[in-house]
Amino acid sequence: MSARKASARVPATRADAPTFGVEEEFFLVDLRTGRSPGRVSKTFVKACQRRLGQAVAFELQQAQVELVSPIFDDATHALDTVISLRAQIAEIAQAMHLGIIACGSHPIARWQQQVQADKPRYRRFADEYQIVGLRGFFCGLHVHIGVPGVDRVQLMNRMLSWLPLFLALSAASPFWNLRRTGMFSYRQSAYTEWPRTGTPDFFADEAEYQHFVAILRRAGSIRDGGELWWTIRPSPRHPTLELRIADSCTRAADTIALATLFRCLVSAHLRLPELGAQRSSATRRLIEENRWRAERYGIEAEFIDETRERTVPAAELVEEALELVKPDAQTLDPDGSLRALRTILARGTSAHAQLQAYDNALAAGASHRDALRAVIDWLLNATVPGQRLA
Repeated sequence: MSARKASARVPATRADAPTFGVEEEFFLVDLRTGRSPGRVSKTFVKACQRRLGQAVAFELQQAQVELVSPIFDDATHALDTVISLRAQIAEIAQAMHLGIIACGSHPIARWQQQVQADKPRYRRFADEYQIVGLRGFFCGLHVHIGVPGVDRVQLMNRMLSWLPLFLALSAASPFWNLRRTGMFSYRQSAYTEWPRTGTPDFFADEAEYQHFVAILRRAGSIRDGGELWWTIRPSPRHPTLELRIADSCTRAADTIALATLFRCLVSAHLRLPELGAQRSSATRRLIEENRWRAERYGIEAEFIDETRERTVPAAELVEEALELVKPDAQTLDPDGSLRALRTILARGTSAHAQLQAYDNALAAGASHRDALRAVIDWLLNATVPGQRLA
């Protein structure tokens, strides 16, 4: 036991470093109109599956597609792979006058016009969740960190306070249903309509968590743990801890920077068992308050620090995170993927760029709808360079 405690402070080596994978969700766009196509031809689905196999999956709405990465142990390889997968699906889409955009919400699409995927699971969702399921037209980034042999729930408990920062850095949903929302991440706000979302409770350990899942399953509320849609969770299918709070990142480099930060933070919490161990009856409520601040203000948010009893600007929190994970990053990020976090702080998030594209178009005399088309045009090219509206 004492030897284990002593070695826990040593950063992971390349041999025992936690692996990671990402799941990126995208909206399909009709390149002739900028709108969501609503109904999508099965020809597109089959073409994606022939070329990309298990790397592609389809979501609740037909006009969404998900790319599922392989397991990575290197951030540079991960970035190259994500860029390649995005380019391949964009190429398939373009042949059918479609494009893909990575963001939390589609600026032009109306949820009332979306068509749900024809699968038994999604038909059950439509019946169970009614208008909540029909309105669920959002895209997120999920990051899996492999932690076999670790009590994932106890690890999750200790990492909860970091989650709002990931939302702030990924904020990419300032528009919804043709409206400027005033939020940087409206996706997270709207997502709370669903049951079993938001910040999870502090379960004692994985056994207690699985007992809770079993209660809900026996009661008929869920089929399995995959229907707990919290901002973070132990994956029900893999030995991973899954980050779920982030909006879908428009730029591929931002995706890998956030995945690498999460991986390094997991490594730091495994290395330092005291991290995040202290909490009070107010802790979860304060994390939820910080999540709201990230939704509303993005990287301009000031987060409540319970221990110091003061607010901390997002930029300061990023620097604290980078300092904390510096020993871990030496092994897990030798090529410096984490530098993109400072780039996000300097230039703004996808939400900032979308709002700027909209405002610039209005200032040039565009109508509201044409300004939204300018946002779509920016999203297309930033998601996969070369994509453009016709």
